[in-house]
Amino acid sequence: MKHGKKYVEAAKLVDRASYYEADEAVALVKKTATAKFDETVELHVRTGCDGRHAEQQIRGAVVLPNGTGKTVKVLVFAKGPKADEAQAAGADYVGAEDLIPKIQNDGWLDFDVVVATPDMMGVVGRLGKVLGPKGLMPNPKAGTVTMDVTKAINDIKAGKIEYRLDKSNIIHVPVGKASFTEEQLGENLQAIMDAIVKAKPSALKGQYIKSLTLTTTMGPGVRMNVAKY
Repeated sequence: MKHGKKYVEAAKLVDRASYYEADEAVALVKKTATAKFDETVELHVRTGCDGRHAEQQIRGAVVLPNGTGKTVKVLVFAKGPKADEAQAAGADYVGAEDLIPKIQNDGWLDFDVVVATPDMMGVVGRLGKVLGPKGLMPNPKAGTVTMDVTKAINDIKAGKIEYRLDKSNIIHVPVGKASFTEEQLGENLQAIMDAIVKAKPSALKGQYIKSLTLTTTMGPGVRMNVAKY
């Protein structure tokens, strides 16, 4: 794969043989963000888990102390008083069965997170084929299937992110934007790592965190020292 001039220049700043401490990695990643837009800083955590075993699955959510730097659109499936509550809490879209054809037939996906009250999961389940592959299915573990829709919306708007294993047993999460200060990115990174370390499956034998790579949308990867985790 051929990389552009900016990437090549940015890659020269990173010592491929080194493992950086968290604060060094954050500082370096900010230096490598040279795109014309405000790049997202991402963390990629390679784990020793085997996601094919249910007891080694990892899924959860954490509220980043400094948010994600992104405006998140929230869709809430609720009825009656809960629908009113969701509107009042600042949900971008609220609905029930009426939204099914819009999403299924018209391909409407103008939202980033879906929240549902438990009684609506039968309805939302019909959208599994559409929402599932996009990682948008509400899930109790992530706090998106709940009667407390106000808290769910507030948390999401404040910078709550989900983390989960992908098919290669890697967790990919946003840490913030390249425009954040090193301190803000460092605090967000710490919050994510605390949550992931806590989520270690008890069934796992051997090393849990195999590698940590911090990167921006368009920049090279910066490998982090995993020893402290």
